[in-house]
Amino acid sequence: MLGPVIEKVAAENEGRVVLAKLNTDENPRTAMQYRIQGIPAVKAFKDGKVIAEFTGAYPEPQVRAFFQKVIGAAGSGASTADDLLRKGDVAGAEREYRAILEKSPNDAGAIVGLATILLARGARSEAEKLLERAPTDRRAKALKHRIFLDEFRQKHAGEDLEGEARRNPRDPRARYRWGVMLAAQEKYEQALDELLESVRLDRTFADGAARKAMLAIFDILGLDSPSPASTSAASPASSSDGALSGPAAPIARTPVPGDNRANITSRDRP
Repeated sequence: MLGPVIEKVAAENEGRVVLAKLNTDENPRTAMQYRIQGIPAVKAFKDGKVIAEFTGAYPEPQVRAFFQKVIGAAGSGASTADDLLRKGDVAGAEREYRAILEKSPNDAGAIVGLATILLARGARSEAEKLLERAPTDRRAKALKHRIFLDEFRQKHAGEDLEGEARRNPRDPRARYRWGVMLAAQEKYEQALDELLESVRLDRTFADGAARKAMLAIFDILGLDSPSPASTSAASPASSSDGALSGPAAPIARTPVPGDNRANITSRDRP
């Protein structure tokens, strides 16, 4: 069905698009005005004018492409600030982002842009609080994951997590911890291998921490979750070491069982 797919992608682009539904049986004049002849019919508007449309039940990849086309055509409220940031004018970009958020507190683009500046400055608490205002935005979730990974790397920098995993290859906790450290080092493919092995060893370990860590990596990479598949792994889930909890998104190649989406949190309890 198209409805759930549209709702999912719209939620991920919160602050950049507004999703509205119309019952054509109850609104025949509107249906005639916009020449709706088939259902489902999807139309994107900007300033009261249709800028893109399609009819029929598109698969998710095409729906995502449609949204990206629409967002690009409509322009982002944060585009000026983004340009300033790319040019190195951090102060100017920050002023623009804050001005946007004064008018539109939930503008996801401005939230992510300002949070990026705050994190670079070391104002982590303010950045984390700001990111809570965009709970479904993939870029915001990716930033939250990066915060956790940076904290994990700093906390365990003096430990030989690789050696621990090699000495205890059948220990899901050891494989999980080394996988998270690899992710913190941006070695994502190796991290996914370790985390998947943790899942295979014990699908119930730490309430699914390894699976959630994999989904968090997918979020960081900005990739869609593969369909639940028949890997020998199963559904794990919040860790007693580097807790992962709450919603998140997802690389390809490695099937992830039971994608319920997860957020890495900053709670790291070895």
